[in-house]
Amino acid sequence: MSDNYNATVKELVDSYGNWWENGFDIPQMTNELYPYENIFSPIKINRLTVKNRLVMAPMGNISMAEETGRPNERMISYFAERAKGGVGLITSGLVPISFGIDSSLIELDKLSYFPRIDRSRTRYGAWRDIAAKCHAHDAVFFIQLTPGLGRVGNPQCLITQKKLPVSASWNPNFYMPAVPCKRLSNHSLNKIIKNAGQAAADAKAANIDGVYLHGHEGYLLDQVTNPAFNRRKMGKYSDWQLFGIDMVKEIRRRCGNAYPIMYRIDMSCALDETYGDKMDTEKGLKKFKNGRTAAQTLEYMKNLVKAGVDIFDVDLGCYDNWWLPHPPATMPAGCFLDISKMAKEYFEKENIVSNAGEKVPVVAVGKLGYPDLAEKALRDGQCDMVMLGRPLLADPDWPKKAYANKVEEIRPCIGCQEACINEFVEGGHPQCAVNPRTAFEIEFDAQIPKAVKVKKIAVIGAGPAGITAATTLRAKGHSVDLYEKSGKVGGMLNPGGMMKGKYEVYNYRVYLEKQLEKLSREDGFNVHTNVDITPAQLKEIGYDIVVTALGTKQLKPPVEGIDNKNVVFGVDVLNDPGLVDTAENIVVVGGGVVGCETAYYLKYERGKNVKVLEMMEYFMEGVCTANRGHLIHYLERAGVELMNCARLTKVMDDGIEFVRNVSPTVPDPYVTWTPILPSNIENPLAKEIKVEEERQFLKADLIILSAGAKSENQYYYDCVKDYVAAEIYNIGDSSRAGKVAEAVRAGYRLAMSL
Repeated sequence: MSDNYNATVKELVDSYGNWWENGFDIPQMTNELYPYENIFSPIKINRLTVKNRLVMAPMGNISMAEETGRPNERMISYFAERAKGGVGLITSGLVPISFGIDSSLIELDKLSYFPRIDRSRTRYGAWRDIAAKCHAHDAVFFIQLTPGLGRVGNPQCLITQKKLPVSASWNPNFYMPAVPCKRLSNHSLNKIIKNAGQAAADAKAANIDGVYLHGHEGYLLDQVTNPAFNRRKMGKYSDWQLFGIDMVKEIRRRCGNAYPIMYRIDMSCALDETYGDKMDTEKGLKKFKNGRTAAQTLEYMKNLVKAGVDIFDVDLGCYDNWWLPHPPATMPAGCFLDISKMAKEYFEKENIVSNAGEKVPVVAVGKLGYPDLAEKALRDGQCDMVMLGRPLLADPDWPKKAYANKVEEIRPCIGCQEACINEFVEGGHPQCAVNPRTAFEIEFDAQIPKAVKVKKIAVIGAGPAGITAATTLRAKGHSVDLYEKSGKVGGMLNPGGMMKGKYEVYNYRVYLEKQLEKLSREDGFNVHTNVDITPAQLKEIGYDIVVTALGTKQLKPPVEGIDNKNVVFGVDVLNDPGLVDTAENIVVVGGGVVGCETAYYLKYERGKNVKVLEMMEYFMEGVCTANRGHLIHYLERAGVELMNCARLTKVMDDGIEFVRNVSPTVPDPYVTWTPILPSNIENPLAKEIKVEEERQFLKADLIILSAGAKSENQYYYDCVKDYVAAEIYNIGDSSRAGKVAEAVRAGYRLAMSL
């Protein structure tokens, strides 16, 4: 039976490249299974009843607390908004309990970007406020306690505190593998266990409904309870199960048998299944062979229930294959339902019940933000509850809208992870690319206030920035004309959502289109497509305000032959796939996100022979690690050659010439088990890249350019020069080329100010 469990994990990992051919559907926001009787039925966790089967995933408190660790009003309002939206169980983001032990938690001046529930009564009051606001909407609130970050923590503690990061054994740091992570003593591990008991007792006293142990994804609890990271040969915790079991027992001792305990676990870190033979050859992976198998995890879960755990959520992966626990846009919806089903069936077969005599619910995770998909998973017995993270950032009213059969009004997540995850990686706090109110609820009320004076406004360009501005302006009561020179609204969402792996972008464009259709039935709002209106025409009509949002213009590198007929833009290919019909050998110039997504589409959906050139050291630099890792890993598996430090010099009728740095010091472009550090973080241990350039030739039928874009801002300057209106604004990519998050944020904030 254990072989079957492991085979399921391997089969899933292998399927995530061309998943649409491996049993996964491409979902849309449909309501075919309405009414959602399973989603909106109650469930018991220990002795606690939760009103429905929806769980808010742990997303949202990094850099949202005061530097003392006290949750601030931004964080409190953020959780209150999700409770108001109708979710049954809300979980906090991670709250460390190992300050003074795990040095990676502390920044300069002994401050932290994590919320805390230790040492100070001033922190407890804010947690009580969160619980009270959740309870006011009949939502249950659990606090997620983490023993620490360990090897996936910030290694800068070595510089700022002269202390090494820590781990279960001597392990390399994830961000800077040259930095070793010190093996924690049994005394330190015992202290963390005591801290867990105290934090749980404090949470209970603060009216928090339960605790949620952070035991997945290769964080410290997972490091100690997984033989991939725990290679201790002596002492109590050489038995990798005991740390977690003892922690649960201590929480039970402090809080009694009726206090709910939830445990987040990965069925397998799936490193062997992901990297195969590389586990024997790559220095960054060798130490982590022979991780906890699915069969071992199930046995461990059984023992955790005996110790006192009431409920689990289950996924796959760890930091070293980060796209698994953080499934990006190009991963399938419902990617881990087979994993939750595995756990649920095991519990039923073993007749496992909690200490309260209740069944142990299993929560499914992994891109389940589609009501029909969530309902079907519950109906089919694949899980007992459904966890929604990013979908509730995109639309906190997801539960209310699903219950009221307003599914088409649910704003879909686009899976970009740029605002929810990458934002805090780069120093901000979690937000949402498609919902500009997320984490700004304290600043912007859900009910948009009406303008004091109604104005006549033109918005030029119907991409994300233009549509967001136009719809928000209309909500304020203004008279709005939205102009789009093409026949389709959505701007770059159209090519961006064309490939099967970008179904979430497609769904978002459909959502925006329906919002425009609805508003167009009202007086005072008009959408004009196939209209290339000039500044002179705008002036003649007589608008009070003009907002330009014309997007970007694609760039061509200044090389010989760049205007040849065999050269096209990547965006053009995604808009018109017929451009590649007769080409077999294709070179993509530019290894950013558009270039790599284009290569992925050409290989997996069109069966082309593809190579990608990138001038920089790394492919997809600046893109969320999960999104980057998934594409690069499966491009390698499909045989797509990625050539970094390679500069295009000439285009010919039968191919290209380019200069490539062939030095052995050039980074391996296929490394996905170590991330790219943010640009403002210097790695003093990084090896210098030497230059040994060599001129090379690649035969190609077609050259696809994805070498960046510049803002299309001349129209704005023409409007300013001609005084077409009293107020003229430029937003989105035509102001500064960026991401969907920046465009939506600009469109909303500008509109709210007018």
